Amino acid sequence: MEIQYILELIGTFFFAVSGALAVDEKDQDWFGAAFTGFVTAIGGGTLRDILLGSYPLVWIRDVQFLYTIFIAILFTALFYKHLLRLRRTLLLFDTMGISLFTVVGVEKALSLGVHPVIAAIMGMFTAVMGGVIRDTLTNETPVIFQKEVYASACLAGAFVYIGMANLEVHRTTSFLVATLLIIVIRLLAVKYNLSLPKYKRFG
Repeated sequence: MEIQYILELIGTFFFAVSGALAVDEKDQDWFGAAFTGFVTAIGGGTLRDILLGSYPLVWIRDVQFLYTIFIAILFTALFYKHLLRLRRTLLLFDTMGISLFTVVGVEKALSLGVHPVIAAIMGMFTAVMGGVIRDTLTNETPVIFQKEVYASACLAGAFVYIGMANLEVHRTTSFLVATLLIIVIRLLAVKYNLSLPKYKRFG
């Protein structure tokens, strides 16, 4: 089993959990929680595949992704109170999800022969769009529209992965380094309240 496939399944699990946790205090029923977890997990990858013209969509082609989402929803239901007690649980699962989905998205785009810059953008889309859909469904402002370092961390990891690939670094090493970089950037940004400069118009 290739590391890309394993990482995509793990990322799907993390994002499904983050989606299910996001319905806390929203008075959602089982279906609402499951649906939010589902679209959070497959939203970014679906957008990526549509933009790249890759059909059938990954979760339609491989039922293992649906099984992974179902397991994540059940896991969240079983350990819901424990997960909510953990500080920044949603942040942790979301960070793990975006880090894994970024490198998976880049790898998928590169395998289809697109330009490396486009591949980096596709990696970012894969990572952040599921969270955008999750936040929209739960009536929250999407993280990418807040001051937090989020999508930029994904882009940094994407370009590091592409650079290591060009240097012919072992694929597994590239995956792990890029993934860990995104996690570190994101967690440090949250801990120290780091953000990009505000956009200012000239003239």
